[in-house]
Amino acid sequence: MTHLAKPRFHHPNLPVNGVGLTRRDYEGVVSTLCAGCGHDSVTAAIIEACFELDIEAHKVAKVSGIGCSSKTTNYFLSRSHGFNSVHGRMPSVATGANLANGDLVYIGVSGDGDTASIGLGQFCHAIRRGLNMVYIVENNGTYGLTKGQFSATNDKHSKGRKGADNLFHPIDLCSLAIELGAGFVARGFSGDKDQLVPLIKAAIHYRGFAVIDVISPCVTFNNHAASTKSYDYVRDHNAAMGQLDLVAEADEIRAEYAAGSSIDVALHDGSSLKLHKLPASYDPTDHGVVLHELARIKDAGGVATGLLSIDPNEADLHDLIGTTSTSLNAIDEADLCPGADALDAINASHR
Repeated sequence: MTHLAKPRFHHPNLPVNGVGLTRRDYEGVVSTLCAGCGHDSVTAAIIEACFELDIEAHKVAKVSGIGCSSKTTNYFLSRSHGFNSVHGRMPSVATGANLANGDLVYIGVSGDGDTASIGLGQFCHAIRRGLNMVYIVENNGTYGLTKGQFSATNDKHSKGRKGADNLFHPIDLCSLAIELGAGFVARGFSGDKDQLVPLIKAAIHYRGFAVIDVISPCVTFNNHAASTKSYDYVRDHNAAMGQLDLVAEADEIRAEYAAGSSIDVALHDGSSLKLHKLPASYDPTDHGVVLHELARIKDAGGVATGLLSIDPNEADLHDLIGTTSTSLNAIDEADLCPGADALDAINASHR
């Protein structure tokens, strides 16, 4: 795949942060996602969060799996460490890297298919272990790379691109994460940058597993297939002289609304998404109340956004298993390889 690099030159008077970097320094290559894709808005939010936190790029490790969402890591922090893993296996790679070097900021970007289907087990065990990372799910309820099938997070009875109903109950990743004990759980909307940037900044600061489920509409496969303006209808009634494809350009979906209020956001296919921003009085530390409130909002047809749940007693995997505070790449070989006697003692302790 060919990637388009952005020009290196920029205006000499661009604002810089505390480490002397501009926002341009936190960018990656030119996005190849569909015009108007919500994922690009998530990228912009990550760039803004890292810029405002004065993060040095070489102190960040970005990891991903497979899917439209997993391409996102190529579009920010081009000077950071990165690893694109196989489908659903990003948490394992992040775990190994984190255990070897806990000094880096780990940002994982995944999708609803990469996380809620093939990667669900990996997601659950990363939560159990308290892996110190920011886990961002770009959730659009569809498999964009394989032509728009329902994903496991798609709402029941929602219409597919061929007009079929989704017959199965969705997996709510935020409720699941809370049940499994994730220390930091939030939900955002890709078009609400004012809310999403602070959530990402807070997640980066949190020591432990921090997950942000970002509702990020797909501009290509959310179009209603029953419409005569849909791609399926046009292809069925057109004698094309060859196989053609087109992704129509669409405007970015944005939403600005006050805490404690709700808003209906019109999507590209004519349907709407009801968002409810949690009020300032909401207590994210009472997990019993949290799950009850999430269920209440969901039953009313809404999607709760904001910091849903947080454990103020931060603890990550290194704290739980008592690893050394020094990263493995900074430990002398004599300490890393103490010899056969030390190995024999470890084996003996398990007999």
